[in-house]
Amino acid sequence: MAKDKKVYICKGCGSQSPKWMGKCNDCGDWNTYEEKIVKASSIKSNSSRMVITTNPTKLRAIVQSNSDRIVTGVSEFDRVMGGGIVRDSISIISAPPGMGKSTLLLQLANSLSLKGYKILYASGEESNSQIKNRADRTVKEIADNFWVVSDSKLDEILQHIETVDADLIILDSIQTFTLEEYSSSRAGSPTQVIECATALKDKAKNPDRPRAVFLVGQMTKADEMAGPRILEHLVDTVLYIEGEDGEELKHLISKKNRYGDTSESGLFRMSEIGMEEIADPSEFFMTKREEAVPGSALAVIKDGTRPIVVEVESLVSKSFTPYPSRLSECFARKEQLGTLISILEERGGVGLYDKNVIIKATGGLKLTETSVNLAVVMSIASSALNHGISTDTVFIGELGLTGELKKVPSLEQRLKEVDRMGFKKAYIPMNCLKTGVKFKNIKVIPCKKLIDVIEKEIK
Repeated sequence: MAKDKKVYICKGCGSQSPKWMGKCNDCGDWNTYEEKIVKASSIKSNSSRMVITTNPTKLRAIVQSNSDRIVTGVSEFDRVMGGGIVRDSISIISAPPGMGKSTLLLQLANSLSLKGYKILYASGEESNSQIKNRADRTVKEIADNFWVVSDSKLDEILQHIETVDADLIILDSIQTFTLEEYSSSRAGSPTQVIECATALKDKAKNPDRPRAVFLVGQMTKADEMAGPRILEHLVDTVLYIEGEDGEELKHLISKKNRYGDTSESGLFRMSEIGMEEIADPSEFFMTKREEAVPGSALAVIKDGTRPIVVEVESLVSKSFTPYPSRLSECFARKEQLGTLISILEERGGVGLYDKNVIIKATGGLKLTETSVNLAVVMSIASSALNHGISTDTVFIGELGLTGELKKVPSLEQRLKEVDRMGFKKAYIPMNCLKTGVKFKNIKVIPCKKLIDVIEKEIK
């Protein structure tokens, strides 16, 4: 008769060892191994007696089902997911506390329940009344086929899934749930997290009854998802909500997506009634003015597949110290602003050696594309020379150290978007647009150097 078997699993990385060791050979952490008992019934001692339950299938004969998606109706979320939630998928969403991950999932779940889908929302952190209080605040109507349960025992949750026959299951959060089979491990341990996620993955990918599963993942102080890294490999989609504390703008991004493009992102506004999607980002990231003001210039960035017009604001003032301030709220690297100021001084002829320069993007947006370089420099030049730039003008181009304008990707798509929005002028690098391309409203002005743009628009 086969006997129960002991294995030891590292809490840090999930690797297994037949015996206890002080140091994990895989991740190098000390004293992280936990004992786990594997039942004899699960050990196959003789491979010749193994029962074959699957058969190989020719790749060309497989019928794709990825197009069978659950569309939530929240366009910003559906875009990030690749067009909606794949029915037999498991996803995880993580964010620091207070970013709105539970609120967003509750709103999405309620939206789907109103469309006839059966929802089970299981929380290991909140009571039923707390979930209801949030629902009353964030949704207008609650459907009859929306179930909630406050319990951390996954064995019971799995039974509730069958009882309700849920189409969408949400677990908030995965680090709070436990399986009775692994009772020697506490909630949140690598063993419990991985085994709970695996059980839910099997439930989601059952070919006879596919379901969509969403997990909420906690984050560490280092803004990383808590638990073993293998959790991110196990799921189909990994979503993050990013944003500054106290700011209403929130970005939903995808770090992994087996069914969509990870370059897409969703924009939301955190308000008293929950997470509101920003349907027209360009309207959110620029200020409507009747007349031009010094220090404002418009750029066109790419957010996934869509172009967005963003406003860059600058303030240039006299410095009374030997070292003028260079402050930026929109660049990730501090030296990026210093480089652009140096180009403006040497190649644009605008002296800033005794001036403080402060820049920011409207809406608190972080600027990561080099396509905004020209707009940033023109914004600074506008403020320094006290000359406003027309509000119907955009600037698209990267700047070289030589002061030359360099091409950016998807230029034609960016121009078509600003043409649709009714802008009148666009400054772009020379020889970057295909011959014969025409626009309805906008006049395209190709320039070779930064000084050319300054002389045409400001001086």
